[in-house]
Amino acid sequence: MILKIQSTVPPSVILLARILEIDSYMNHVNHHISLIDRRVFKGEEIPHNEKIFSIFQPHTRWISKGKAGVAVEFGLPVTISKDQHGYILAYKVMETESDVDVAVPLVVELTKNYKTIQSVSFDKGYWSKPNNIAIKALVEKVIMPKKGRLNKEESEEQSTKEFKDLRQHHSSVESSINGLNHTGLDKCYDHVIEGYKRCVALSILARNIHTLGVAIIAKEEKQHKRKPHKKVA
Repeated sequence: MILKIQSTVPPSVILLARILEIDSYMNHVNHHISLIDRRVFKGEEIPHNEKIFSIFQPHTRWISKGKAGVAVEFGLPVTISKDQHGYILAYKVMETESDVDVAVPLVVELTKNYKTIQSVSFDKGYWSKPNNIAIKALVEKVIMPKKGRLNKEESEEQSTKEFKDLRQHHSSVESSINGLNHTGLDKCYDHVIEGYKRCVALSILARNIHTLGVAIIAKEEKQHKRKPHKKVA
């Protein structure tokens, strides 16, 4: 059986959409011709922010993490903030920013929403002297390892037991990052940036629900073990 469905969209609108789509691809072609001319014939080094790594997902970025065995990745980085109970409290999809750019805005957002934050912990990618100073004005204990060589004051601060203990807790955020891969972020099937952001938000929601479920199950099991077993005569 063959069904013929009449479109309610006027042909002129469909034609215009196709023309605009073709025009966008032509713009990509012209842009890449320009990049090749500058790189091959003029010997220029093209900045990454001028390159387009995907014509279907123009927001795709070149991500160099510096990890062994992973020279480079393509996508959009996401930074997350997690509390000591495993819940993700805030996140940021970084379309153009890097870790060092989002550290202070994230802490400002967190301190507005959660008034009892006692400490925050970052990895070295978030460090800068202005970030360290600004965040210390917002939170009592700031664990932000410095990139490069340490001066005497910094070395003494980062060698204290409190600094080391709080820094060890930071490693638990990796479990949440891995967990997000199991709640939808292993692969996003929506190619537009709005869809990607929606996928990130839903994955984080699913991760938090999973964390809550694990806590409820553990509590129920603990209560069950406390109940005395009735003897059957």
